[in-house]
Amino acid sequence: MTEQSLRFKSKPLIRLVQQLALTGAVSCVALGIVSCGGGKSADSSGIGAGDVSCAGNCQADKLNSLSIADVETVIAQAVNEAKARNAKATIAVVDRVGNVLGVYRMTDADKQLKISTTADTETAIDGGLEQLILPDGADALAAIAKAVTGAYLATEGNGFSTRTAGQIIQDHFNPGERNQPGGPLFGVQFSQLACSDFSQRDLGTGVTGPGPHRSPLGLSADPGGFPLYKDGVAVGGVGVISDGRYSLDKNLLDVDSDQDELIALAASFGYQPPLNRRADRITVDGKTLRFADVDNIDLESAPDGSNTYAALTAADGDLISVTGYITTAAIRAGTVFGQADSGIRADAGLYAGQDAFVFVDGANTNRYPPIAGTAVAEPGTAVLSANEVQTVMTEALAVANSARAQIRQPLSTQARVTVSVVDTQGNVLAMAQTRDAPVFGIEVSLQKARTAAFFSSPDAADFLGDAGLAKTQYFNSDLTADRQINIGDYLTDLRTFTANSNALADGTAFSDRAGGNLSRPFYPDGIESNPNGPLSKPSGEWSPFSTGLQLDLVMNGIVQHLFHVLAGTPEVGQTCVGLDISDLNSVVETASSNRLANGIQIFPGSVPIYRGDVLVGGIGVSGDGVDQDDMIAFLGLHNASQALNGSINNAPSAIRADNLKPKGEHLRFIQCPQAPFLNSDSQNVCQGK
Repeated sequence: MTEQSLRFKSKPLIRLVQQLALTGAVSCVALGIVSCGGGKSADSSGIGAGDVSCAGNCQADKLNSLSIADVETVIAQAVNEAKARNAKATIAVVDRVGNVLGVYRMTDADKQLKISTTADTETAIDGGLEQLILPDGADALAAIAKAVTGAYLATEGNGFSTRTAGQIIQDHFNPGERNQPGGPLFGVQFSQLACSDFSQRDLGTGVTGPGPHRSPLGLSADPGGFPLYKDGVAVGGVGVISDGRYSLDKNLLDVDSDQDELIALAASFGYQPPLNRRADRITVDGKTLRFADVDNIDLESAPDGSNTYAALTAADGDLISVTGYITTAAIRAGTVFGQADSGIRADAGLYAGQDAFVFVDGANTNRYPPIAGTAVAEPGTAVLSANEVQTVMTEALAVANSARAQIRQPLSTQARVTVSVVDTQGNVLAMAQTRDAPVFGIEVSLQKARTAAFFSSPDAADFLGDAGLAKTQYFNSDLTADRQINIGDYLTDLRTFTANSNALADGTAFSDRAGGNLSRPFYPDGIESNPNGPLSKPSGEWSPFSTGLQLDLVMNGIVQHLFHVLAGTPEVGQTCVGLDISDLNSVVETASSNRLANGIQIFPGSVPIYRGDVLVGGIGVSGDGVDQDDMIAFLGLHNASQALNGSINNAPSAIRADNLKPKGEHLRFIQCPQAPFLNSDSQNVCQGK
């Protein structure tokens, strides 16, 4: 018997030991097995390309990208694994900024898609995107969303998968552990939306364009999406759908054998993240992240290069075009991340000494250089000046470059994040990131900045309650119209919950952490006997596809785009909020404003900006641990205030949301990490500021 056959024979025993260890029935050490727990150690799994030393600077020297031959190899490996399993899959490959490089559909693959977090034997959650059955063509959208997620969560310092995403967005962290707080990136799934005013769209010319690009379903938590690497450098992602179901793993206390994940793993063979950069080498709140529930030993095919793309026949399947994402049924090469063609390149001197990167258009022009604001909360108060904006950006980037990263390896590396500044109407005043920051954090930082500025505004209540926002349209599973949701009801619930009839009109300063406290299905977070926060659906109605205000604000924009791709109705514009879709052939914008154009975000990393006690804008940070994001936003603004002799400042402590005590529990404004800096032993760095 060969060594390979011995390894395959041992799989049932390995699975049994893993499940026993996860449930606490027996320890791995007691059985003499080094790594059998959740997110199995790379040493035993075989997934990966060996340890590497890349920590953010390799791409500048290697200039790696996905070639046409690389994309062909990834697709061929997926198809051959699917064939070995008698499965029919749809496979998508993207580059690191979300250009779709190829979509391949196997013959007789299921083209429809059911969105559901509940099994057929469970009581279905009714609302939001739950239970929708999308028509032919939706398979490609799911595969693209998974591929984008794998690419956008990856850096030289960490390789995350869609399974990792599913672990960190649910109502408990870890999923399946009762009475635990929600995931650290609770709500991130509703970012990178197709209706966003930030995310780029396919050029429609058959060639790649500058990113970051949008995702048809936001970020995916459905296993079957992995990052792709070359020589330790993140270059893209692959996504697979073969079961016709878009869902997530609600229980991390066991080990699954997911067909989509197995096929995607085979696809990534030879392009897998380094062992010492995988999610299961990274801890958050003392818990190890999960990369995959399967490994290379579980593959039925032999992804060794012997089964090539050229060997595939028409009987296997074919490349397809996807409206809005890839206009030709062909394979194309990816862009080089960090170069102008990718839409992200090195700063040319705006942020001196910060090793910053900026976002550029097809002409290599910075899309968001520091500019002055156009709006403030009170007439007569000066708007943010371009110099003030540039100072805030520079100081925040400097804090990031000094901060110890939470979600990267090695542990001695600095935080890698994106910083955004907006005025009180959500107009973008500046955006930039540190080297090798994850792509997902770019748009999320803008969502966070806008969310802080909006909820701190004294006219936020008017916008939600009286501005004539279109009602959110829900749909039956067959896509016929169901009930409508009045956005103003969330304002009513918030005022009742906080016993404050003037909530969102009294000038209270809200951070994303404070707003997130009110957006969880349990308040305080995680305790299942507690009521839901007023901006969340209650337990039993909540799911990652039906969150509450966050989704209901952008639901119509998501649906308009899906109908465009799948049914040919007009495409959504570059705004997600205030869309009346009662007639999808003639959609009306009922709130033409940048304030929340790409939606809100409900996990930490933002603070409002004040001039004295008058709101003038917001700063958002995303890309590392949420406490690090909080600190970079808060201290960046604090340090800018000092550099500018106090012309702008953090919210005065007397008006911060942590003064509020709904249901007897204080909201939180910010939370900064312990010993946060690489070259300092300073503690409590945000206290008293």
